[in-house]
Amino acid sequence: MELSVVKLEIPEGINIILGQSHFIKTVEDLYEALITSGSSIKFGIAFCESSGPALIRHDGNDKELEDLAVNFASKLSAGHVFVVVLKNAYPINVLERIKRVDEVVSIFCATANPVEVIIAETSQGRGVLGVIDGVKSKGIETDKDKAARREFLRKIGYKF
Repeated sequence: MELSVVKLEIPEGINIILGQSHFIKTVEDLYEALITSGSSIKFGIAFCESSGPALIRHDGNDKELEDLAVNFASKLSAGHVFVVVLKNAYPINVLERIKRVDEVVSIFCATANPVEVIIAETSQGRGVLGVIDGVKSKGIETDKDKAARREFLRKIGYKF
């Protein structure tokens, strides 16, 4: 078995959701879950098929985001992994809908941070062992940090 790390650099203003599913209709079902989440959402989806022709299936409502999702999926090339690339929405806006898609097995991360995906490769194929999402903790939140967090959440409309 070989272990490797695949780095996914997330462009400014973009979020990704990385997960695992188990069926060819994943792209269509994720598309439906996302498109019904809001009229301004832009997204791309890519899914690494894990049997038969083993293609990277893809779709989206924004060509640039779809291409980015395909690029990330190509780098990963791991069985049944899907990548959703979002703009004009946060993962919190769509995550529950994605989790309710029947064939979704798990979510590895939902983030705008740089991501490192730990891949295991055997003679059979590749799989995701886990992800490193962002950087390690730098300290403990102070009262000033709490105030800044609360202000930020109100600024972006998640609290009133």
